[in-house]
Parts: sequence; C-alpha cells; structure tokens
Amino acid sequence: MQTSSDRHEYPAHWEADVVLRDGGTARVRPITVDDAERLVSFYEQVSDESKYYRFFAPYPRLSAKDVHRFTHHDFVDRVGLAATIGGEFVATVRYDRIGAGGTPAPAPADEAEVAFLVQDAHQGRGVASALLEHIAAVARERGIRRFAAEVLPANTKMIKVFMDAGYTQKRSFEDGVVRLEFDLEPTDRSLAVQYAREHRAEARSVQRLLQPGSVAVVGTGRAPGGVGRSVLGNIRDAGFPGRLYAVNKAFPEDQKELDGVPARRSVRDIDGPVDLAVVAVPAEHVPEVVTECGEHGVQGLVVVSAGYADSGPDGRERQRALVRHARTYGMRIIGPNAFGIINTSPDVRLNASLAPEMPRPGRIGLFAQSGAIGIALLSRLHRRGGGVTGVTGVSTFVSSGNRADVSGNDVLQYWYDDPETDVALMYLESIGNPRKFTRLARRTAAAKPLVVVQGARHGGAAPQGHAVRATRLPHATVSALLRQAGVIRVDTITDLVDAGLLLARQPLPAGPRVAILGNSESLGLLTYDACLAEGLRPHPPRDLTTAASADDFHAALSRALADDTCDAVVVTAIPTVGEGAAGDAALAEALRSAAAAVPTKPVLVVHVELGGLAQALSAATSTAPQALRPPPDGSAPDDTPRPTAPDPDPQTPPSAGRPASRPPASRPPESRPPGARPAGPPPSVAPSPVPPPVAPRAPAEEARLIPAYPAAERAVRALGQAVSYAQWRRDALDPGRVPEYENIDEKGAAQQIAGLLARGQGLTLGMRETCELLGRYGIRVHRALPAPAPDDAVSAARAIGYPVALKATAPHLRHRADLGGVRLDLADEEQLRRAYDELTELFGKPAELRPVVQGMAPRGVDTVVRAVIDPAAGAVLSFGLAGAATQLLGDMSHRLIPVTDRDATSLIRSVRTAPLLFGWRGSAPVDAAALEELLLRVSRLVDDHPEVVAVTLEPVVVAPHGLSVLGASVRLAPPPARDDLGPRTLPAY
Repeated sequence: MQTSSDRHEYPAHWEADVVLRDGGTARVRPITVDDAERLVSFYEQVSDESKYYRFFAPYPRLSAKDVHRFTHHDFVDRVGLAATIGGEFVATVRYDRIGAGGTPAPAPADEAEVAFLVQDAHQGRGVASALLEHIAAVARERGIRRFAAEVLPANTKMIKVFMDAGYTQKRSFEDGVVRLEFDLEPTDRSLAVQYAREHRAEARSVQRLLQPGSVAVVGTGRAPGGVGRSVLGNIRDAGFPGRLYAVNKAFPEDQKELDGVPARRSVRDIDGPVDLAVVAVPAEHVPEVVTECGEHGVQGLVVVSAGYADSGPDGRERQRALVRHARTYGMRIIGPNAFGIINTSPDVRLNASLAPEMPRPGRIGLFAQSGAIGIALLSRLHRRGGGVTGVTGVSTFVSSGNRADVSGNDVLQYWYDDPETDVALMYLESIGNPRKFTRLARRTAAAKPLVVVQGARHGGAAPQGHAVRATRLPHATVSALLRQAGVIRVDTITDLVDAGLLLARQPLPAGPRVAILGNSESLGLLTYDACLAEGLRPHPPRDLTTAASADDFHAALSRALADDTCDAVVVTAIPTVGEGAAGDAALAEALRSAAAAVPTKPVLVVHVELGGLAQALSAATSTAPQALRPPPDGSAPDDTPRPTAPDPDPQTPPSAGRPASRPPASRPPESRPPGARPAGPPPSVAPSPVPPPVAPRAPAEEARLIPAYPAAERAVRALGQAVSYAQWRRDALDPGRVPEYENIDEKGAAQQIAGLLARGQGLTLGMRETCELLGRYGIRVHRALPAPAPDDAVSAARAIGYPVALKATAPHLRHRADLGGVRLDLADEEQLRRAYDELTELFGKPAELRPVVQGMAPRGVDTVVRAVIDPAAGAVLSFGLAGAATQLLGDMSHRLIPVTDRDATSLIRSVRTAPLLFGWRGSAPVDAAALEELLLRVSRLVDDHPEVVAVTLEPVVVAPHGLSVLGASVRLAPPPARDDLGPRTLPAY
C-alpha cells in the first residue's frame, strides 16, 4: 500500500480491532497513500472548533500539501494511525520524531511529537484513548521513549486524555500553550488505567447485547417451525418489552405482521433503531444481512446460523470473514452456531435463544460454549431450582457457539459489575487468552464465586470451530493455575449446578469444621466419610434416630449452629413412614427457622428421594394462603401454563410439585454475593410444573432457602468447594509480597543472557554457564565434574574432596536413582573405582553413561523445581518431590510467576506428598524457609528475564538445615509475545 521509496514495508501487525467506551468497535490501522480521499472526507466532517484545537488557528480545509504529508509515512520517524468504522475515518493520530531542539530528526532521537483529531460525532467514545495506547506501542517498537504534545488550554478533553493515561508526565505552560511530556514506558498506573478502560468497554459491549431496546429476528420463516420462527416466538412469549421485528426478504410486500409481530422484508425497512439482530439465515446469505444491519446502525448480532468453522476449513475462512465484516460496522457477534442469549431481568425479559421457555429468574449467570451443554444446564437449573432450592434461577445466559468474537472473558467483564448476578457458572471447551482469563477470573472471584467446568480437556486440541492458541501445559497444570486465581474448578456439569446452587443461597463457611446430624445412622456415616475424602473436618455424626420429630431436628440444628467449633451443618434425612407431605413441610419449616437464627453458617440437606421435603425446603415460610403480588401495571398476574423442560440428569430426583415463576414485570429481591449478605436470604415460593402466580416473600430474616442433594457425596463435594473458595477469599485479602534480595545481579544476568542469545535463537546452556547465571540470583549449584574414565573420576574426587557420589547422566538414567545409576558416599579411591566398574558393567561404556563425580550433600528429601514460559498461559513455577512415584501420580503444584512469599509457602504444601517435608513418621522436618527462598529466587529470575524460557533444578535435596541443588538446566530463547502488555485489541481474524 506504500510506494517503493518508503523505508519500511506496510506494518500489517499494527492493525487491530478495539472496543470503545460505549461498547462499539473500531478498526485501528496505519494511514497510507491510498487514504487521501478518506482523509479529506473525514476532515470535512470535523467542526471548526475541533480544527482550531488541532492547528491552533482557523483551518477550514486541507491543502494538497497537507494531504500528502498526512498520508505519506515511513513507519519509523513519521507514523499515522486512523480509527475507522464502516471503512471511513472517525479519528486520526500521528507522531513525528524530533530532536533536542524540537525539529524533525531521525533515530536514534527518542522523542516524538504527537497530535490527535477526532470527529465530533465520535468524541466521548474513548477513541482518542484507544489510539494513544496503540500509537505509544508503535513508538516503543520504533525506539521512541517519550511523547510531547502541545495543546490549547481550552482543549480540556484532549488534556484529560493525556493526563488520564497513567504515564509519568511533566506539564508546563508557555506562550499560551500547554506542553505535556510523558514517558512511554508502561507503569503500574498506566496498566491499571488500560485494564479499567478495557473492563468498561467490554462490559458495555456485552450489556448492549443483553439489554437491547429493540430486536430484529432476521430469517423468520413464513411457515411455522424453523429456527428463526422459533426464536421470534420465544422472544415474544417471554414478554420482551421493547420493539420486536420479524425480517425475511421472502415476505410479500403487503405483509405487515407475523404472529402479531411487525414484519419487514429487510432491516433497512425498519423505522427507528435496532439494537440487536438475531441472524437465522443460511450461512451464504449472512454477509448480505450483516451489511444491512451495519448500514442501519445495529449494535450487535446473535448468529445462530451454522456452517462456519464447525464445518471445516472453508467454514473457518467464512467465519473469519464474518467477524471482519461485522467489526467493520462496529458490531460485536455472539456465535456463529450459537444457541442464543437470555436475560431474565424484569426490565428486559429477553429470550433470544432456542430455549422453548424462559428460565426462572435468579442470581446465577450461565455461560456455555456448547449449545447442547447450555440446554442441559438450563434444564438442570430449572428442575433443581424449582424442586430443591426454590426460585434460585438464572440472571443471564450466553451460549457463544463458535465464540468467534464475544468470549467468556467478555461475559466475565459484564458479570463483574452486574448487580443481578451473584454466582457465575461457565462451561468452557477452550480458553482463547489464558493470561487474560486468569486476570479477570481473579478479580471476579474476589467479588463473587466463579465456577468452571472445562470440556475437551483430554483431547489435546480445541474443539472444531474454536480458533484459539493452544497451550502446552497439561490439564492438571491449567486447573491448578485456575484455582490459584480463585476459580472453583469442577469436573462435571452436575457438580457445576450443585456448587452454584449452594453458593447462590448460602453464606460462605468460615472453615472446614462440619457438623452432621440426621435420622439415619448409615447416611450420617456416609456423609462423614465423604467429608474426610474432601479434606473437611467432620464432627462425629449425631443420630437422631428414625423416631426424630421436626422439633428434634430444629433443636439439634440450633445446637449445632450455636457451636463455635462448627462452620457448616449437613442434615441427613430419610422418609418418615406415614407422615407424608405434612411431615415434610413441618421438617422443612423446622430446618429453615433454625438456620435463619444463625445466618452466617451454611446448611445443606442430604435427602433420599424425598420430593416432598425438597419441595417444602424451598417453599414460603408460611403454608397459609398468601396474597398475590400484582404486576406494577396493576394487571392480573399471568398464570398461563407452560410446559416444563425435560431433565437430562437421572441423578436428580424429580420435583413433587411445580416450578415457581414470577409475574412479567416483578422480581423479588435476591441474596447478595457470599460475604455481603443481609441477615438471612429471602424465602421462595413452592415449586410446581406449571408456573403459578407468585406470592409475596416473607422478610429475609424469617425464612432461608436450604439446598438439598440426593447423595451425600454431592452435597459434601459442593461444601468442600465452598470451603476452599472461602479460604481463597480470605487469603486474597493479603496476597503477600515479592521479596527483594540484595545478592541478585539483575543487570549482570541481562548482559550474560544477551551475549548467549547472540549465538542463536534458542539454546540449552552448558553446566558452567548454567551455574554462572543461577549464581547471579543467589542459587548455588553443587559442582559436578565429568569422569569419562576411572582415572578422571579419581582426579575429580580429589579436587572436590571425599566423600563423593558417582552418577550416570545419560538421558535414560538421569534422575532415575531407582535404576541404579547412582553410587553414594564413596569414601576413598578404592570405593570410587569399584563403583565405576559396577556402573560400566551394568549399563555400558562410559561414553554412553556420561558419568560425573559430585560432592556429597547433607541428607534430606529430594525435590524438583521447574519454571517454564508457556506462550498462552505465561510463566509457571512448579514444585514436587523427586522420584518415579511423583512423576507417575503427577503430584506437582503450580503457581503463576511472579510468586509471592505466600504463594511459595502454599506451593510446597500443596503436593500430596508434602507430609514427607514436615516430619512424617518421625523424620526430621526439612528447612522449609530455605526451600521457599529458592522458589522465590527462581521466580525472580524468570520474571526479570523472559528470555529464560525454562529452568529445571533436579534434584534439590532439602535437609533440616539448608538445601543443595545437585542438578540444573536452563534454556534461553527470544521470549514469546505478551498480548497482555500491549494496547487493547480484540482477537485478530
């Protein structure tokens, strides 16, 4: 796109899509010579005032010389970027490299003058802030370290853009002009500003999709049935209060309605704005629909059409074209191949999905990348929400399909601020940006529980249709990193629902101590065993006998909740012969009233096929008839029967009654997130298969919903997850610190690494270089001398000093003491020569064994420390005990780098074999402080120098006093690109 005389080729990698403050998107790209007409057209649409602020004088039009100057760049000393929507410029930014006197200068001058111009119609959308991030990244790439800008004092908007960016700045005023100078090196504040802007923009982009004021369904068939017609009916039947349109180009010209909904042949024919379009046409017709929607100003698309990346390579290219096409017009996409979206808020009531009925309103947010799993989750929550935990239901639901654009990261941004969502449940088959997901998950989990089940975790590749970067980390490592970020990781969607229902309706436990009581000794013992298996600390079960009455349960639960040594209570119950529904209702009321008296401790019920008790537990406090709550408009409550969704979960007992519902425009208050709850959660109404009108709730302190489970293992597993999450929340209040060490030579290490990398793109260091580099970070490796012959071994032992060890370092014998390739405590030359002969006799010639001699270290526990940089997930520090058993069981713990002192402490205590470090069976405890310091030093090395892409210390012998690093390897390579430190961008397509 540039002429041959330009100094650099067109930098295509500078092109990016960005989300703006209002949730729309724009394309950022370099300005080229082909943009002359676009530039002139753009300038003509800028107000005289904005032109004056840009040029400090009236400047009604650009001259031919101006156009040439602003479109011809060398992409080094002179760079211009434009933000485009619909292919047209809406804003521009440029820099010119300058020298000490402020005049144009080539490199190595490291300062540049920067200037912006934004169309008035797009001011206030965050365009200038996004362009500043991108032009700063470009400047850093070209060796520019500082920007200067001159701004008129009246141009307060632009001054604010610079001042709010978070860079280190210097401000002066001279000759009526404000001069701003700021360094371009990212700071903690600039990154925080960038993340905050990213959060607001992406949350707003999802909000525009989930809270539209008007919806058009494109592809509604003329005959009943079909995807488009079904979605239209679902939106209409849910009571969507906004404007709804049916669109099909095959409609007769005189057709004005379809099923009572205004009908149009094209989106262009709709009078007034359209916020959301649901696209349900064949894939080959989607581009035409996207163009119509873009030209009409539609804000977002839900594409339920299939035939994209889910159908093979051709479909993948069609999917890329779809995303590029939609982003050209500033639209975001859910899908393609999406099941749809749902928002149960009484102000929205949007069911733009293939779900035949609206889910019960509640406090749980659902995200599923699979439509089939989305159906299963909605169905299970429908059944469990009505038959077990009252009206606990869904706040919002997003099924992203191929997730070509809007992803789980975007939805997390929305849920973080959403007051309607207390618990987030996610089914993920791939994580497109693990670094970002981990960052967002940590922030979200600090405010509300985030429960994740990951599908396709053993397939080794993302599902067909998901264009994501693969990680080389095993699934167990990814799971550990998610748990470090506060994510509640579960293995099945049954566990996902079980945990979500508990977290949505019960407070977080203060600890792992569990009281167990009930009328079945056997069920109590099963619960006790399950608690031990989950790492909880159960009290001995209290058997109330099968003769226990509701009053007995109330008294026992009250005593258990009042016990300061109890953090949670599990109640087990079996049917009482002859009492029926009345007995169930009495027991439920007894449990609820006892739990309401101590609202800070969670209570769970394990029941055996007790539909009546499950129903009663979720019923209103009083069984007397209740006055109906009229809708706000004064109309009669809606009691239209609806069919219930089938339950695919055979483990879940069927509800004895009917699922609860609510009037269209009324939503009783729900509980706050755990840790920020009122005195007690509100009551709910009795469940039924046909939604009845809703009775008013009793005050929150009078009733409490108690989750019930059909098996002790499921209840205790959910409780164990809540206990772990609560502990993480407490630990997150003090994440620890990264300590400073005086004997770290960071500069010397950087120089050594640069010199070594000058030899090639990637290399594994030799032992001498490894020891030197690790030594700069205070990590001493015990010297090992090669012994290619017996005499060499004797010479090495004399240099080191007896006693020594003789080790074979061939790849098939390294770190395999169980194979016999190591001889220890060789006290003299005779023992050393005998050991050398034994090794060569057993394993072959010295050239094959690669024997070395090493001084003996104090006895202790053999451990291994590793660090690796994964291109997708980032730098990871791992720890475990050395040996074949640990490798076989995969008993390693993992943390993201940089680790804090608290991370290091938890890292060595997280492996299952940790008791061996702390005096197991009478052995001497090891020096845990020395081990933690070693972990912190390795973390600092990798964090300071991303060129260190792999470090292995094995074995590390940890003694009661001190430790010894007996083996080490380091690999260097150019660091993988960090997509979390650059300017905000959407995934490239």
